[in-house]
Amino acid sequence: MNIVYMFIPAVAWGILPLAVAKVNGKPINQILGTTVGTLIVGIIALPFIKMNIDAKTFWLAALAGAFWVVGQLGQYTGYAKIGVSETMPISTGLQLIGTSLVGVVIFGEWASTNAKIWGFIGIALLIIGAILTSISDKGTSEGNEKNQVGTIIMLVCTTLGFIIYNSIPKAMSASGLAIFFPESVGMVLAVLVYLVFTKQLGELKAKSSWQSLIAGFIFAIAAIGYILSVKDNGVNTAFVVSQLSVVISTLGGMLFLHEKKTKKGFIFTISGLIIILIGAILTTIMH
Repeated sequence: MNIVYMFIPAVAWGILPLAVAKVNGKPINQILGTTVGTLIVGIIALPFIKMNIDAKTFWLAALAGAFWVVGQLGQYTGYAKIGVSETMPISTGLQLIGTSLVGVVIFGEWASTNAKIWGFIGIALLIIGAILTSISDKGTSEGNEKNQVGTIIMLVCTTLGFIIYNSIPKAMSASGLAIFFPESVGMVLAVLVYLVFTKQLGELKAKSSWQSLIAGFIFAIAAIGYILSVKDNGVNTAFVVSQLSVVISTLGGMLFLHEKKTKKGFIFTISGLIIILIGAILTTIMH
């Protein structure tokens, strides 16, 4: 089963952007549906999970879930502005860079000189890969240059949410599946707070919000699969294989969502994807 667990996150996280993009709603509807769907799965899973965690761990996990909302709302906004096939490689590259640096600075990873050399080569490749996938031509799905630059800046800022979401559970890896339910609670609370402060509580009634529940179910499957994969395969292997999701979502954006790219844009995107995956391997396994 460990091989199955290894690929569940890659497939589910790869499908997630495609499922969300098919729902004709705003990013706020998509994030609301995703978080509520995740919480529903969290509640269903409760009887099967040993909740052997204290209050501090519960609220830390909830905080991780709240920061995930920041990252995911940025990603959903990116889908609407420049398309899935451009947002996903850029977002994934930024997450890999940030999570790797947090691992080095806070968790003391890449202890040896050799590990640091390979690690920073990997980060350089991630940066190059993200830049390549962001190159676009006129008449493609990414919109005008000003729109694209603004969206990339937004992704850089909101990806901090994903980095914190990825980093907090690292400190609580012993808790395993027990942190999934409190994470989902934190996600829903964060969205409700956002709705109150932005005066958008009316979106709770929107049809597209509830159509987006399917995205929450898909995300929950990916998250549970990832936690089980970490347990069976180790953090490094589980993380790298999960990043294959970027290939599925990027190619899916072009094939199923019909996001237009020129021949040059397609070549740059595929080249960037390959470089991002090589960078992911170097930053997580080669140490």
